[in-house]
Amino acid sequence: MLRREARLRREYLYRKAREEAQRAAYERKEKVRRALEENRLIPTELRREALALHGSLEFDDAGGEGVTNHVDDEYRWAGVEDPKVMITTSRDPSSRLKMFAKELKLVFPGAQRINRGRHEVGALVRACKANGVTDLIVIHEHRGTPVGFIVSHLPFGPTAYFTLCNVLMRHDIPDLGTVSEAKPHLIIHGFSSRLGKRVSDILRYLFPVPKEDSHRVITFANQNDYISFRCVHGLGSGIVS
Repeated sequence: MLRREARLRREYLYRKAREEAQRAAYERKEKVRRALEENRLIPTELRREALALHGSLEFDDAGGEGVTNHVDDEYRWAGVEDPKVMITTSRDPSSRLKMFAKELKLVFPGAQRINRGRHEVGALVRACKANGVTDLIVIHEHRGTPVGFIVSHLPFGPTAYFTLCNVLMRHDIPDLGTVSEAKPHLIIHGFSSRLGKRVSDILRYLFPVPKEDSHRVITFANQNDYISFRCVHGLGSGIVS
């Protein structure tokens, strides 16, 4: 297991190292292609290799979006297989943090919750990898109030930390009914930048593909780097930054 993990990590790092060279070659070919299409002079630094670059353009896909990279491989099985999410807390959690972990488990269909105990993060990650877990969520608190959580996509990332503000749990709302555990439809708004798309991928791939007749809807709306969270089945609301 350790040898396989070391081999996969070496292959991953090798692919990342190759990306820059591939991206530079792609940009040179794009400059030549645009110059030919617009009937302009080819840039001076590319004239020596212009014929070779022009010849290689014939083998490029017309509908391609550039060079693929390690980011494309991170979620290559998204939508094909349901995510397997594991939720845990920081050490010595308060009763309110445990309650929040239970409610967070209801947000992600099929998620599992594990008691942290005295386990280190490295041991948790190794156990998750061994059991096919796709995402690990670790919740943190300050004086009994949930203040943030870490989402780590396995095996090689990405990992993001979200700060929690204005958390309202189901237990804080009187006379609230049960929560639907159906696979929700997602509304993701305001993630138009490159970083925003990266963050939206981290969030939306925590959820499985919903059925068409599902009436549960979850919204992530980004405004000024604050992500408002809404769930229509009474889980409450909060703001993540």
